[in-house]
Amino acid sequence: MKILFASSEVYPLIKTGGLADVSGGLPRALKALGHDVRIIMPAYGSLLATNAFPVLAQIQCGAPTWILGSFLPRSDIPVYFVDIPHFFSRLGGPYQDPRGHDWIDNGERFCSLSRAAVEIAMDRIQLDWKPDILHCNDWQTGLAPALLSSEKDAPATVFTIHNLAYQGVFDKPTFDRLNISRQLWAPNALEFYGNVSFIKGGIVFADMINTVSPRYATEICESTFGYGLDGLLKDRGDRLVGILNGVDYSEWNPSQDPNLTQNYDRHTVALKAANKRAVQERFGLPIDASIPLIAVIGRIVEQKGFDLILDALEWLTAQPLQMAIIGAGDKKLEQALADAAVIHRNCLALHLGYDEPLAHLLEAGADIFLMPSRFEPCGLNQIYSQHYGTVPIVHCVGGLADSVIDATPENLASDTATGFHFHEPTVNALHHAVWRALVAYNEPALWQQLQQNGMQRDFSWEQAAQEYVRLYHSALHVRDERLLAVLENSE
Repeated sequence: MKILFASSEVYPLIKTGGLADVSGGLPRALKALGHDVRIIMPAYGSLLATNAFPVLAQIQCGAPTWILGSFLPRSDIPVYFVDIPHFFSRLGGPYQDPRGHDWIDNGERFCSLSRAAVEIAMDRIQLDWKPDILHCNDWQTGLAPALLSSEKDAPATVFTIHNLAYQGVFDKPTFDRLNISRQLWAPNALEFYGNVSFIKGGIVFADMINTVSPRYATEICESTFGYGLDGLLKDRGDRLVGILNGVDYSEWNPSQDPNLTQNYDRHTVALKAANKRAVQERFGLPIDASIPLIAVIGRIVEQKGFDLILDALEWLTAQPLQMAIIGAGDKKLEQALADAAVIHRNCLALHLGYDEPLAHLLEAGADIFLMPSRFEPCGLNQIYSQHYGTVPIVHCVGGLADSVIDATPENLASDTATGFHFHEPTVNALHHAVWRALVAYNEPALWQQLQQNGMQRDFSWEQAAQEYVRLYHSALHVRDERLLAVLENSE
C-alpha cells in the first residue's frame, strides 16, 4: 500500500515526546514490510537552520507554502516538509514559545499542516503519487480527515489518538480565521461546546480510529479518561481499536547502545552494574552497588504522576534507595523537585531538561523504573526499561497495564512477571508498590527472574506494524462501503 503518514514531530528530526518515537519507528517498520510509506511534517526553523532541503512544490495553505523534500535519517523513506516561515520558523518548541506558553496561532499553524497533507493526499502538487491511506496523528493533523471528507476519490483515513487530553481546542474566532467550510461548524462535525476541536475532526471523519494501547481504547470511552469525547468515541466504537506501540530496538538495545558505559544483554546482565556506577557519578549520588537505584524519566506534569512522587518523597527518602530524575515541564513541580534534591542530595538527584543520551544511560544504570502516571495512553519508557533489565513500577492504567506483567504470586509461579502494578493514584498505593519492589530486590534469584522475563519480551515495531496494516485494510473497506452508499443514494 501507499501510505502518507502525517505528524507534527518525528524522531530523530524533532521530538517532544512519544509521538516522535512512533512517527520515526512505525514508518520504518511499514517500509520493512514492503509498503510505500512517506511522511509529512512541519519544516521547523531548527531543522532548516542545519539542513538545506530542496523545494518540490509551492502551494497555498492559508499562507504561501513550500513543500520541501528529504529522507528520514538512516532510511530511504521520503519526508515532505511543510515550510511556512511565518508559522514554523520561530524560536521555541513545536507548540510553545520560549516561555512555555502555547503559540497563540496554533490553530492556524496546524490547520496549514492538515491542508498540505490533503494536497499531497489528493496528488495536487505534481508528485505523481497518491496514497491509499492518509494516517493522521493527534490533534495537530485532526483537520485533515475533515477536509478530505468533501473530496471525491479521497484516500482512506486513519486517525491515531496518542493522548486524548491534548485536543487542539480553539475559540470560534479562530475557526472563522481558518477559512474552511462553514458546514464543519456543527455538533456532528468540529464544533465542541462553542469551540472548534481539531481532535474531534479526526474522530468524526476518519474511516478508522486507534489508540496506542488496547486498554486506553477502552478507557477513553468512559468519562474518567474521555475528556468530554467519551460519548462520541463510544458511538464510534465499531471503528476504534487499540494497538500497543512498538519499540525501535536499533535505538534502544543495551547490547549495542553507544550511550552506555558498558554494553550487555540478558546473558551478561551483571555487566549492567558499570552503568549504575556511571549514573551515580553523573548525578552526584554516593557510589554504592548494593543500594537500589530508581529512575524516573518524563514530562514533569501531574499527568505523569510527579505530584504523587513529591507527596511520597518523605517516605521514599527514608528508604534504603536512590532516585535519579530526568525531565522538564511544569515550573512549579520542577522547582519543588529541585528544592527536594538539595535537601535530600544523598539519595535524590535531578536533571532538568531532556537529554537523550543521558536517558539511555539512566535506563541502563537504574535497577527500577518508576512510572506513576495518572493515565498513560501507551508509555514507552516502561517498555525500554524491561529490555534494559530495569524492573518497572507502574500505575495500572492504559499501556502501562498492557505492557507490564505484575509480580503476583500467580505470575511469578508461571514465570511471566516483569514488574509491579499499583491500582490507585495515591501515595499509599505508590508506597506499597515500591515496598514490594524493594523486597524483591533483596531476593537476588527473584530479581534476576524479573529482569530475564522483561528482557525476553518482544515489543518490536514489526508486530505492531502488521496490526496497523490490518487497520489500513479495514479503513479501505470502510471507505469503499461509504462511497458505495453515496452512489446508491445518488441513484
